[in-house]
Amino acid sequence: MNMSEVKEEEKKEEEVSEAEAEESFDLAAFIFDWANAFIIAIILVVIIMTFFFRQVTVSGHSMTDTLQENDRLILSTFLYTPKNGDIVVISHGSSYDEPIIKRVIAVGGQRLSINYDTYEVSVDGVILDEPYIKGNTIRLRRPLDIPEVIPEGYIFVMGDNREGSLDSRSVEIGLIPVQNVIGKAELRAWPFNTFGSVYS
Repeated sequence: MNMSEVKEEEKKEEEVSEAEAEESFDLAAFIFDWANAFIIAIILVVIIMTFFFRQVTVSGHSMTDTLQENDRLILSTFLYTPKNGDIVVISHGSSYDEPIIKRVIAVGGQRLSINYDTYEVSVDGVILDEPYIKGNTIRLRRPLDIPEVIPEGYIFVMGDNREGSLDSRSVEIGLIPVQNVIGKAELRAWPFNTFGSVYS
């Protein structure tokens, strides 16, 4: 093999080595970019789920038939202000330390009355149309002395299963300070066959 052939062979080997190095670098860069994007996505999900949305699992039957036990819900939490008809998750009641899920019936400044003889609930003098409830709105054991006007900064809540819900009708739950509201239930994420808005 003459000198020109040796140089040509060395040149080919150098080109192969450079190609292999470039391929190795491209793979490393791809893996780095992918890992970087994955980490950023995880951080964003954590931030969003911490400050904007939360997931909760329904425990108990106080909201049937609207919600069922073990339904998984997505809550909106960022700058949320409770409104009439919203389904909310509350950190705890007056003498009840577990998180609870109920429907907002009246907010601060509204007049509320419950006629336990006719089972009718009135807010600001208007009888509520409540197609979502199960059973009758009965008086609970250890009933709360409901103020005529709900104080500012508080809400009055009840479960949709009116005969099977411990809620603001009882001193054990009572009026709920707005700061105890974790967020509003927006979506049912599980089971999949019922995925969608909890208000649909």
